[in-house]
Amino acid sequence: MKGKVVVITGALGALGKVVAEEAHSRGARVAGIDHAAPQFAATAERIELGGVDLTDAVQAKKAVDAAAAHFGAIDALINIAGGFTFETIADGDPKAWQRMYALNAETALNATRAAIPHLLNSHAARIVNIGAMGALQAGSGMGPYAASKAGVHKLTESLAAELKGKITVNAVLPSIIDTAANRASMPKADPAKWVAPEELADVILFLASDAASAVTGALLPVNGRV
Repeated sequence: MKGKVVVITGALGALGKVVAEEAHSRGARVAGIDHAAPQFAATAERIELGGVDLTDAVQAKKAVDAAAAHFGAIDALINIAGGFTFETIADGDPKAWQRMYALNAETALNATRAAIPHLLNSHAARIVNIGAMGALQAGSGMGPYAASKAGVHKLTESLAAELKGKITVNAVLPSIIDTAANRASMPKADPAKWVAPEELADVILFLASDAASAVTGALLPVNGRV
């Protein structure tokens, strides 16, 4: 990853922070985009663009263009921004479906459309999306979230075909990620069997690396320990 410019959406979240730190530790120049306020000032190696609503295509383009202008290029886009809700169809809020689509699928779409013109100038351009194992077979209460992540899966496949030979496009499909929020919401579960953010970061950054040049259109399950 040394010298590559990596743009990460949702970079201030539980997974985004780990991916950003690991990418930087491997020599990448990192631009983090998030709805939250930036946590440190821009440097030659890292920049955080905060207060960005990626469900708004205009804001997404402005942020991605600012990252490209800061570093002079973009080599990889990692779409981590998203959200989660657990609601049954009978008792849930119908608006949750639109909200999940906006947070998960639309943020990835907007960031990707903004990044493509910059990525086309890279000799080894990469897009990595975050799907979900739960979108392969949705359980009770997972309808809105799973439907939106299924949209991310199809976005990934369609883009991979559209951009074949120019930009690789892949997605990782984690099961449950070991975060503080998930531990709090599932206190009786065994987090040792979940996916550690560091493990998921390794897979994401492999797909963003030169070593993954022959991989595109993949929906890669990351199941954690069994």
